[in-house]
Amino acid sequence: MTSVGWLQISLLFLAVLIAIKPLGLYMARVFSGERTFLSHILGRVEHDLYRVSGITLEKEQSWLGYTLAMLAFSLAGFLALYAMLRLQAYLPLNPQGFAGMPSDLAFNTAVSFVTNTNWQNYGGETTLSHFSQMAGLTVQNFLSAATGMAIAVAVTRALARSKVSTLGNFWVDVTRATLYVLLPMAIVVALAFVALGLPQTLQGSVTATTLEGANQVIALGPVASQEAIKQLGTNGGGFFNVNAAHPFENPTAWSNYLNIFAMLSISASLVYTFGQMVGNRRQGWALISAMAILLIAGVAVTYWAEAQGNTILTALGVDPALGNMEGKEIRFGQAMTALYAAVTTGLSDGGVNGMHGSFTGLGGLVPMFLIQLGEVLPGGVGSGLYGMLVFAILAVFVAGLMVGRTPEFLGKKIEGREMKFAMLAVLILPLVILGFTSVSAMLPFAVASVGTSGPHGLSEILYAYTSAAGNNGSAFGGLSGNTPWYNTTLGIAMLLGRFAYVVPVMAIAGSLVAKVKSPTSAGTFPTDGPLFVGLLIGIILILGGLQFLPALVLGPIVEHFVMLAGQTF
Repeated sequence: MTSVGWLQISLLFLAVLIAIKPLGLYMARVFSGERTFLSHILGRVEHDLYRVSGITLEKEQSWLGYTLAMLAFSLAGFLALYAMLRLQAYLPLNPQGFAGMPSDLAFNTAVSFVTNTNWQNYGGETTLSHFSQMAGLTVQNFLSAATGMAIAVAVTRALARSKVSTLGNFWVDVTRATLYVLLPMAIVVALAFVALGLPQTLQGSVTATTLEGANQVIALGPVASQEAIKQLGTNGGGFFNVNAAHPFENPTAWSNYLNIFAMLSISASLVYTFGQMVGNRRQGWALISAMAILLIAGVAVTYWAEAQGNTILTALGVDPALGNMEGKEIRFGQAMTALYAAVTTGLSDGGVNGMHGSFTGLGGLVPMFLIQLGEVLPGGVGSGLYGMLVFAILAVFVAGLMVGRTPEFLGKKIEGREMKFAMLAVLILPLVILGFTSVSAMLPFAVASVGTSGPHGLSEILYAYTSAAGNNGSAFGGLSGNTPWYNTTLGIAMLLGRFAYVVPVMAIAGSLVAKVKSPTSAGTFPTDGPLFVGLLIGIILILGGLQFLPALVLGPIVEHFVMLAGQTF
């Protein structure tokens, strides 16, 4: 580790910290229906959309109506994208003449982008037409992110309101998220990416002559626009197979910085939006503090592990002072690769600028563990916030048990109904991840897809289902996932990780919004101070991570100690 590396990391986090308040306040105004500096430009467009769609702005929905609208919207998006991928050969803007996707791969891909996971069992530049990339994947990058934001806002209203039955209108929230937040920011970031060297063209490819005199076909396309919403919406799906390690997706250190900043900006700022909308900004900062502490710890461990180098390579004569550069781009180095890896997995982004499977045992453990914590650091756009609120509810319940008082969070009593739904949500991830991993580790045809034997091979399977159920989308590498088994089971894991989690969360919101918001008293356990932050971190580590410890011991932890001994498998 170097002081320059830590300076790079610190400046990135400082930039995000500066952006949190102004962007958070702006989003609070957007979702509260107040005027913003874009209202005179987009206000007419917004109301025209409502008029054409038959949406009544003032008509709000119960938690069940809101949830059903979200599920119907997601189902329609899945069916449209699935049909587009299957019929790709007959649709326009296909200069390479790509055929339609096979049914199992189309299912996996459609589910992946609708659930904001963006797991990719294909190479984008060799599989998808420009039409599929733009009208299919990029559109879902906007809509899946807007859906997550809408759910987070609905849960926020549940804690801000008192003794009512409605949480807002899903169609209004998803429209405002897209129109006022995602679209304007994506335009600005896409233009910045173009200025930094990312292609933005409908041309399919160009042919270059190499120094040896051979012809090389170089894929092109509308990269900058997809890259912008990929990061702002914490989607992570790359235009190219190697994602942000490709020089056309991430050509320079500046584009790398912008990638990471765009990933963090909306997710972190939404937490401030939460504090503003519930009338307690300190509560927002408390949640941000818990997220930041765990995320920075993840960055530090990953950076340290990769800077130490690999004892196996050292034994072969590689200078250990260089650290572990396997699977990393020289233009980014260990510091910015470690930062990218931790951020993309602390979020539910899934974009990568290095090969996680080439990290050291401990360096590869951290990204996997950050996903298993629940994708709340600060998590996906919207999904990270409502995931963190589930942990906050569990934390105040534990605090109530310790002091013998009825637990409260922001004036709302937390009772048996909320706890049952919270535990149901928390148990979804381990059930899906460990269940599918154990089955896949026993089936010969599933094991045949693993690229490496021993603990690393188990890590490949474990990481795949962790990434799918956590709606992350990054991969450990080495696993040949484009098979009927993995396409189908990973798709199911994505669906459960998104919707089997969201439904209990919305049920909690429906229960809380109907309760009276009690004023703070001398006996109220404060949830906006350092004591609560510490308790919340403990709950995340215990309930979010401890249940995966046995599987991690068999995979990356064993690999770490074997590597320290300088041995191979």
